[in-house]
Amino acid sequence: MAEQLRRRAPGGIGTYARALVDRIPDVTLWASRGAPLGPRMATSPLPSRALVLAWDRGVCGPPAGFDVVHAPSLAVPPRPGEGVPLTVTVHDLAWRRAPETFPSRGRRWHDAALRRALDRATAFVVPSAATADDLVAAGAPAQRVAVIEEGCDHLPAPDLGGAARLRARLGVGEDYLLTASTLEPRKNLGRLAAAYAAASAPASPASGRHGPLPPLVVVGPRGWGAELRPEAGVVLAGPVAPAVLAGLYAGARLFVSVPLVEGFGLPVVEAMACGAPVIASPVPSAGGAAYEVDPTDTAAIAEALVRVCFDGGRRDELIARGRARAAALTWASAAARHRDLWESLGARAAG
Repeated sequence: MAEQLRRRAPGGIGTYARALVDRIPDVTLWASRGAPLGPRMATSPLPSRALVLAWDRGVCGPPAGFDVVHAPSLAVPPRPGEGVPLTVTVHDLAWRRAPETFPSRGRRWHDAALRRALDRATAFVVPSAATADDLVAAGAPAQRVAVIEEGCDHLPAPDLGGAARLRARLGVGEDYLLTASTLEPRKNLGRLAAAYAAASAPASPASGRHGPLPPLVVVGPRGWGAELRPEAGVVLAGPVAPAVLAGLYAGARLFVSVPLVEGFGLPVVEAMACGAPVIASPVPSAGGAAYEVDPTDTAAIAEALVRVCFDGGRRDELIARGRARAAALTWASAAARHRDLWESLGARAAG
């Protein structure tokens, strides 16, 4: 199932789906009508929105003739035919952990989608032990939940020239801090901007001992909620191409990501893979390789920005730890573990 690849902004789920498809060549994609998404594809006659609504109502099930059906998100189809396992990836249960950061309509859909997944799925894939715990607490049998960490080697080679041209348009020099996420409440960008302002204030340790912080570049598409207003030194770049994003990661003095809750946290390990030192809230992807902060403590975030920004030795240590962490997270490994799960379920069903 590849419906997420039809989205205007596929996001982390789209990255996950595309990475698996590219590394498991005998997978057949199943999605709404439209342009082909890959060489092997089954297409529904319904457009994207209508197809997902049909799944929600328990109709328009998967095509016959396949050994396993995998849903890469909580947009879950009806059960396949008799003896065909259905696996579902649950990336996070953030709407339950931080309900105030989701619109009410989104919470209602996610609650209903989770109920459907619990009823329909043979097994679940989650990207972290934390998400596994949340899913079991929500009603999934622990023995049906497989933890498979995601990869981070999906970005193309850094487009340093494209990144430099973007910075020039934004009025940002070679020295800058970076964050990347959808602009929405769960990503905690308001606190990050407030922490940056506090760290850059005339009375802060940064301005007193080292001068002001470099500008903070914010990359990512608009989500929902109150609009992030650019403060002094905070520059909104909007969405960028993957190669340009890799170039921005590679050139940043540091990368900072302080979401309130994440099931995994791809941007953190993307930045690590590109050689950026990372400040982060305790997201599972970091694996102890980031300078960790409490995302609800604005003063702690500000202090971390100062400490990491002006301590070259600390940055070098974080870069080394981050590269080691990123090297352990490959999509080839994630794809192999998905295949192993599907083959074991298929063999069990056949037996």
